[in-house]
Amino acid sequence: MDSLIHSTRDVTIRSISVSEMNNNVYLLTSKATGAQLLIDAADDFPAIQQLLADSAADTPKPTKLLRIATTHQHWDHVRALAELVAANGATTSAGTDDADALPVPVDVRLSHGDVEQFDDFEVRAIHLRGHTPGSIAFVYQDPDGPAHIFSGDSLFPGGVGNTQNDPARFTSLLNDVTERLFDAYPDDTVVHPGHGLPTTLGAERPHLEEWRARGW
Repeated sequence: MDSLIHSTRDVTIRSISVSEMNNNVYLLTSKATGAQLLIDAADDFPAIQQLLADSAADTPKPTKLLRIATTHQHWDHVRALAELVAANGATTSAGTDDADALPVPVDVRLSHGDVEQFDDFEVRAIHLRGHTPGSIAFVYQDPDGPAHIFSGDSLFPGGVGNTQNDPARFTSLLNDVTERLFDAYPDDTVVHPGHGLPTTLGAERPHLEEWRARGW
């Protein structure tokens, strides 16, 4: 399975799409140390193992999967999580309010603004309330380029994630996405969603009021 690759100054970002729902699995690898963070072990353990092997083959340093982070509790984003933890021994992280619903114990429970450090790179947890209670977007800031947001199912090209026709949940999610992503990061910020292709905040920003008016 071919992976999509973004190269930043310090980190290589790889992704593959798995399952019948086209879930994205993301792997961040330090170019200098080989430290790795995997976001959303969604499904297809063999494909994820191949993703790790492909990364190891073209990283100068020996690679080591340090953490498996989960954007949110929904079943389609965690189907390979237990198998991957058992095989690789990586620690896990997820939003505090979703952690108990995951199929493995969560080592690090994340709140809004928490920073996770992986040798020479870090990601920041952004709590986005609405799709699930504990949904987390993970932000990696390229020192020489744009930020990269791994948004799970909270933000997609064309709108925010499903809030089950609940106006309060929709308003909560859109408010958080607006204040914590669009108001905090510039237009060149790359959004890597839980399903589908990447976008940028600049491409989506003109449509925020349209989303609010339509209610989804």
